[in-house]
Amino acid sequence: MARKFAIINGEGQIVFQTKEFESADVTERLALSDGTTLLLSDDATVQSLRAELAEAKNANAAKEEFLSNMSHDIRTPMNAIIGMTALAKKHIDEKARVMDALNKIDVASSHLLGLINDILDMSRINSGKMKISDEQFSLSDLLHDTLTIIRPQMAKKNHAFTFRVDDMPEETLRGDPMRLRQIYVNIISNAVKYTNDGGNITVAVTEEMEEDRCTLCLSCTDNGIGMSPDFLDRIFDPFERVSSSTISRIEGTGLGMSIVKKLVDAMEGSIRIESELGAGTSVTVRIPLRVVELPLHTEALAGKHVLVIEADREQQDIYRRYLSAGDIDHRIVSSSSEAIQALTDVDYRGETFHAVILGKKDEGSGSVFDIASYLSQSFPQLALILIGDHNWEEIEYRANRCGIRHFLPLPVFRKTLLNGLNDALSSAAGEEQASGSPDLSGKHILLVEDNIINREITLELLSMTNASVDTAEDGSKAVEAFESAGEGYYDLILMDIQMPVMDGYAAARAIRSSKRADAGSVRIIAMTANTFAEDVARARDAGMDGHLAKPIDIPLLMQVLRQIL
Repeated sequence: MARKFAIINGEGQIVFQTKEFESADVTERLALSDGTTLLLSDDATVQSLRAELAEAKNANAAKEEFLSNMSHDIRTPMNAIIGMTALAKKHIDEKARVMDALNKIDVASSHLLGLINDILDMSRINSGKMKISDEQFSLSDLLHDTLTIIRPQMAKKNHAFTFRVDDMPEETLRGDPMRLRQIYVNIISNAVKYTNDGGNITVAVTEEMEEDRCTLCLSCTDNGIGMSPDFLDRIFDPFERVSSSTISRIEGTGLGMSIVKKLVDAMEGSIRIESELGAGTSVTVRIPLRVVELPLHTEALAGKHVLVIEADREQQDIYRRYLSAGDIDHRIVSSSSEAIQALTDVDYRGETFHAVILGKKDEGSGSVFDIASYLSQSFPQLALILIGDHNWEEIEYRANRCGIRHFLPLPVFRKTLLNGLNDALSSAAGEEQASGSPDLSGKHILLVEDNIINREITLELLSMTNASVDTAEDGSKAVEAFESAGEGYYDLILMDIQMPVMDGYAAARAIRSSKRADAGSVRIIAMTANTFAEDVARARDAGMDGHLAKPIDIPLLMQVLRQIL
């Protein structure tokens, strides 16, 4: 039905009217903010415009509250960063004070980066620029990474956390692991935020199979503060939060669940939320994914004997089931003392174990590094495999010093375990010792970076590898440096993207199109703040071999350097 209305200016003159407007039947006058007046001449139009006006006011109120929250939430970590930087400078000679300040700067920076990522994600989703990637990934790695991010948050609030995972039939899938992790972290983080100290959180993961498709199901249940039916109806609206962060002290953008819903929809999945105020919340996400059939490698396992140190009874049953299915001779013990006794017994009989799986041990039997150090010195023929929920990058250096060369993340699945064991045993004879910073002596790296500070930071990081590093300030100079160097001189090019004169994409294409023999073989890695899926795809399309995001993740940089060089 056509609306009947007119607009008059401050002098009472009609400046606009619809054809159906009848001045004699005016039923409502609405004063607008710019001094004009809206005349309405039928009840239907009055009700319709009132509803739209109320909706617009509610949307504006939500945005105003969002901006108010953001002013608080962004300034809080910024104040910490600025204040701790000043304190570190003031006490530069006091190592403990500086280290404490740097740790707090690290935490505040991570929080600030999370806020910025949420805002950018929402902007890209609303503009239609977000793309879902399709790549192969390990379910074990995905869940391990998720739990690594979440566990410190739970530890701070002393939550009782239960993680349940079925015997997954499929371990390697195709989809967007980064977005899946983002969904899972957001959902579990909300459970942590809105569950009081000492509360209970349970996460369960299952798979539903249908031909070559696998629906991955994650449910997260807590006994937190819960939500009212009214808020539950609005939980996927942008900028909505249970209460103001200045009151509840729970920080965030209010965009998290809106982003989750849009990501789930983009993946053709579903999300269901059940909640009761004061009684907790349950969230279930179901995402359809494609299955990747990877072969099971057991060539190196024939005739091998494996010792498992694991105190958890449920995990013992898992190892027993997986190793028996692989027809692998094994023995399971609960403590370091039992392990040493088992090793001594077989050694006395002239036999041997070939590998030791280091899992959870009984309390009081020393750290995993203590037993690993003893085993590597007393039984150097053993391949030591650590299985746990550790962040490997954080413990890799110490683990390697203790003789641990292999790591499998929890939760561990059958193929992951058997393939990992096979890799450990097949490489045990001559595996190169990896350290926190790889020794790249004799390697030549070209660093392409226009920002002076970023260039200085990266040069300092690369100096720890003993590699020879040249620099270029833009893409054009990078091409010149590559062309003027001898063939095969550069082993790796670290390429920024947004640069003057010639950007990183154009520089990579120019290098790949060169007639030199090494133009196609030199490794080029994008190192950029352009971190969305389409940015990774553009780097690949330009001929690059990989992608590292800024701010630089130092352990990840070292891992990539070690893998490539």
